Amino acid sequence: MKQRPIAFAALLSGSLLAGQLTAPAADWTQYRGPNGDGKLAETIPGQSQVELNVQWTADTALGFSSFAVADGKAITIVVDGGKESLAALDAETGNSLWNYTMGSNDYGHDGGNAGTRDNRGGDGPRSTPAISGGLVYAYDSHLVLHCVDAASGELKWKHDVVAEFGGKNIQWKNASSPVIDEERVYVGGGGAGQAFLAFDKTSGELNWKTGDETITHATPALAQIDNQSQVIYFVQSGLVSIEASTGKELWRTVFPFSVSTAASPIVNGNQVYCSAGYGVGAGLFEIGSDHSVKEVWFKSNELMNHWSTPIVHDGHLYGIFEFKKYGRAPLNCVNLQTGEIIWSEPGFGPGNCILVGDKLVVLSDAGEVAIVNATPEGYQELGRKDVLEGKCWSTPAFSDGKIYVRSTTQGACVTVK
Repeated sequence: MKQRPIAFAALLSGSLLAGQLTAPAADWTQYRGPNGDGKLAETIPGQSQVELNVQWTADTALGFSSFAVADGKAITIVVDGGKESLAALDAETGNSLWNYTMGSNDYGHDGGNAGTRDNRGGDGPRSTPAISGGLVYAYDSHLVLHCVDAASGELKWKHDVVAEFGGKNIQWKNASSPVIDEERVYVGGGGAGQAFLAFDKTSGELNWKTGDETITHATPALAQIDNQSQVIYFVQSGLVSIEASTGKELWRTVFPFSVSTAASPIVNGNQVYCSAGYGVGAGLFEIGSDHSVKEVWFKSNELMNHWSTPIVHDGHLYGIFEFKKYGRAPLNCVNLQTGEIIWSEPGFGPGNCILVGDKLVVLSDAGEVAIVNATPEGYQELGRKDVLEGKCWSTPAFSDGKIYVRSTTQGACVTVK
C-alpha cells in the first residue's frame, strides 16, 4: 500500500503567523503550504468516494524536494546535468518553463539507487523552494540561499551562509527549506551569533541575525503564540523560538538529538509538538504568556515521525509515524493532549500527508495518493491511485483543486473529483 502527504483544510487559527498569508488560498507557496502548517482552506468534494486521475507527469530527476505551486507554475529542486537545479514547470501541462542551476553536484547522501522502489535512500536535493511576489527562493544543499525571478529563472540575489555568516554544514548536508512571511525569508545554519537569519524578501538585505546553535534537517515553523509572531527552529539543542520581526529569542526548551532531526515542529495554539527518529521519540510542550515552557508529555522511542511531519486538526495529529518502516509505516490518528494512538492504518511507509478542508491527502513512499477523512472515528479512505514511479519521501502540494506530488524520478499533477 502506497502513501502520500495529506492536504489539510485550515481555519486560520492561533497557530498561524499573523500576516503570514502571502498568496491566495489556492496557491501552495512553500514547504507545507502557505502557512507552513500542512493545511489549506479549500475543499475536496465527495463524502463517500473520490476519483483520482493523473493530468500529467514530468521527469524530476533525483531528490526528495516537494513542489511549491503559484502563479501557474509548479517549482521544485532536481538534478539537471549533474547539478542541483531549480525546475519550473507549467502547472497545467507539466511542460518545462525554465531551469536555474545552483551549481553543486554533491547533494548530501549517496545511499543507494534513488530511482528504484527499494528500501534504501538515495542522493539528491531535499529542500523545497518558496514562491512570493514573483520571486522564488531556494536554499540548496550547501547553505546557499538563492532568489530568482519566477517568470524567467534569472538570479536576483543570493547569500552563501557558509562564506558570509560563518556557517557550517551538517551530516548529509542541508535539507531544510526557506520559510517566508509577508516581509522576510528565514533560514538557519550560520555560525556563532548568527545561526538564525532573516532577509528582506525583495532586496535580500539582512534584517537580523542571532543565535549560536547547530541546525538540523528540520524546516523552521511559523507561528503566532500570545499575539507574537514567531519562527520556531528545531535545532540540535531542542526548540528555540525567535521573534519574527526582531530576531529576539522568546523561549527555548531542551529536546533530545540523535543522528538527524528532520520533521518540523507543529504548533496548536500555545502548544508545540515535535518528534524525531533514531530512538528519540515525541513530546508536547505548552508555552506560557511569560515564555515559560512546560512539558505536557514525552514518549521516548515512540511516535517517531522521522521526516514525515504530521498535521494537527481538531485536537488530533494525523501523519506517518514509526522509524524506517519502508513500505509499512502507518498513517496514525493521535490524541494531541495525551499522545494516545486513536487509530492506525499500516502500509504507507515514510511518505507524507497534508490537510485540505476536512480531508487528508496522503502520499505513500511507493507513489500512491490516498484521500482520507480527517476524523478520529476510524480510518476512512475515499479514494486511492498509484500515480508515480520512484521513491516518494516528499510532501504533497495542493493548488486550485489539484494535487502535485513527486518522486525521485517523476512529478505529477493529480485531479480529484
